[in-house]
Amino acid sequence: MTLPTIEPGLKIAAQMSPEPSEDDLKFVKQMGIDYAVLWTDASKSSYEYYASRRKLFADHGITVYGFGNRDVHNQDAIVLNLENRNAKVEQYKQHLRDLGKAGIPYTTYAHMANGIWSTERETTRGGASARAFDRAKSEKGHWAGTYYPTPYSHGRAYTQEEIWDNFTRFIQEVAPVAEEAGVKIGIHPDDPPEPELAGIPRCIFSSYDGYRRALEIADSPNVGICFCVGCWLKGGSL
Repeated sequence: MTLPTIEPGLKIAAQMSPEPSEDDLKFVKQMGIDYAVLWTDASKSSYEYYASRRKLFADHGITVYGFGNRDVHNQDAIVLNLENRNAKVEQYKQHLRDLGKAGIPYTTYAHMANGIWSTERETTRGGASARAFDRAKSEKGHWAGTYYPTPYSHGRAYTQEEIWDNFTRFIQEVAPVAEEAGVKIGIHPDDPPEPELAGIPRCIFSSYDGYRRALEIADSPNVGICFCVGCWLKGGSL
């Protein structure tokens, strides 16, 4: 059974665990938030799980608007055209189909082969502790329990042309599936938006021009921007 799709558009949402406590659900409602974005991994990525989470949250007055899958996000196999690339792309397509069937209209994708990079935390406005990145101090990136060290996270330096070619091939395969499923893909900026990290160029989603070219390649109403304000601020001219 395909569930009715949630109306698209800008929403104020909380990013929550897909296995929330009663206190979590109560707190979000107390803040006046009616939408949630959830994340899982391949072990639970299925129509049945997505539909069950939608019902659980709906029973507490919260609509699941977006659902991410860590095992098809930030995948080096896709970005670098590694051996299991085709399997990962098929996994992403099935993620889209399952979301569409569950009536969940949004997910994300990030084209980073060696994960998210941070250095030590720094103090910012009002004395708050914030995540920071200092290129001179950076040693490794990480994603979903895997670490990617310098100087070459994947054994060699890759070219910008390789990164662009692999993105083009990926997005032209998945965009028609997203359109058919009724799911929109928001592409997350490179985090952080550096020109290159550990031998991998970040030449697409670290600049306005990169985004513009990527969206022209996608040429789909279902592919757009994930507006992560921290990454966009770090990028300066993004």
